[in-house]
Amino acid sequence: MTTTRRVGLTGPPLDYREGLRLQRQLHADVVAGRLDSALVLCQHPSVYTAGTRTQPTDLPRDGSPGVPVDRGGRITWHGPGQLVAYPIVRLPEPLDVVAHVRALEACLIDVCSGVGVSAVRVAGRSGAWVRGPLGDEKVAAVGVRVAEGVTMHGVAVNCDADLSPYAQIVPCGITDAGVTSLTRASGRRVAVTDVADALEATLTAYLTGLETADRLPARPDPVGAHR
Repeated sequence: MTTTRRVGLTGPPLDYREGLRLQRQLHADVVAGRLDSALVLCQHPSVYTAGTRTQPTDLPRDGSPGVPVDRGGRITWHGPGQLVAYPIVRLPEPLDVVAHVRALEACLIDVCSGVGVSAVRVAGRSGAWVRGPLGDEKVAAVGVRVAEGVTMHGVAVNCDADLSPYAQIVPCGITDAGVTSLTRASGRRVAVTDVADALEATLTAYLTGLETADRLPARPDPVGAHR
């Protein structure tokens, strides 16, 4: 069973470092077997986070600090109007982190479809993307870490976020594509609370599948893989 926490969706946003501490606590609980899986849904105050592959040239041009984090990828932004989800679950053996990322992307694409936004994968790039007249634009990001076989970090969906903070960085180190939001892509306001239930439902279904797979003998193609 998935233990779900919703923090800062309607009240004050969850401080990023506090969210990281919550993740680590839940991660330890899943590692120890005290929880089957956990899911945190939240909004953060405006903050830049720098993944393990962040380059000096990626950092904010205005001198804003970037919080170092142990997820994959490079620098990104979190803030109000962006729905963040941290699914924490033990992956079945043999570990397939790429399959986990693909499954998270499938969940994001499903949520986008639910509000009338046609999102796709882009070869060689993680996340969910919208094809625009000026090129690909990322509407939802994925960044994960696996420690002791259990996942951390997760996904971020731009709902009705102010996108201007992205102008200060090279988002995810990608110079030839932009960012968008569900609001901009759909032509109507889509708030965090409009998609929180859908994201929780699709991620919970995925986590439940992984819990079941983890109790079965290992197989070459893990349950839950999306290719």
